[in-house]
Formats: sequence, structure tokens, C-alpha cells
Amino acid sequence: MNSQEVLDVYETVAVITDQMLAAARKRDWEELVVLESRVAGHVSSLKSGEQPAALTGETRLRKVQIIQKILAHDRLIRDITEPWMAELAILMNSAGTERKLSQAYGS
Repeated sequence: MNSQEVLDVYETVAVITDQMLAAARKRDWEELVVLESRVAGHVSSLKSGEQPAALTGETRLRKVQIIQKILAHDRLIRDITEPWMAELAILMNSAGTERKLSQAYGS
């Protein structure tokens, strides 16, 4: 990949992570998973296609800005999903405890 192609992939990832943030805000977990898979595909293409070359000037600055945007989206998504995951873990643990009690003492 040349520098412009690499930037295009980073831009695409930034757009998708913005969509992921919107899905997380709506608590649309299925859409979030689909979008996360798309990001993984693009990241994989970057790993295999991005040549280790020093970028200069505007190209370097743009890449840094895009990565900062992606990281900001990631942090906001985590701020939404981590409490939800904790709630889910509590619910699953509670259901497991109820099932064990029911099995031990009958319903």
C-alpha cells in the first residue's frame, strides 16, 4: 500500500469507529459487534499492507490526527460498554446462583 491508500484505510476505520460509538450509545450491541468485525478486517489489511516508512509533513500529521480520533472513539465506546459488561456479569452470576439454589433446594 502507498501512503494515500494507508491513510484511506485509517480514515475508513475512523468512520466505522464513529458508527460503533453511535451503536454503543443506542445500546445496539449486535450492530456494534458487526462494526467491530469490519474494523478488525481493516486493521488486518493495515498490518499486512502498510510498509514501514517514515511519513513526513502533512501525511504524518493527518495519520496522527486520524489515530487520535480512533483512540478517542475507542475510549468513549469503552466508557459505555464496560459498565454494561459489569451489569451483564452480575446478572449472569445472579442467574447462575438462582439455578444452583433451585437445584439444591427445589423450586
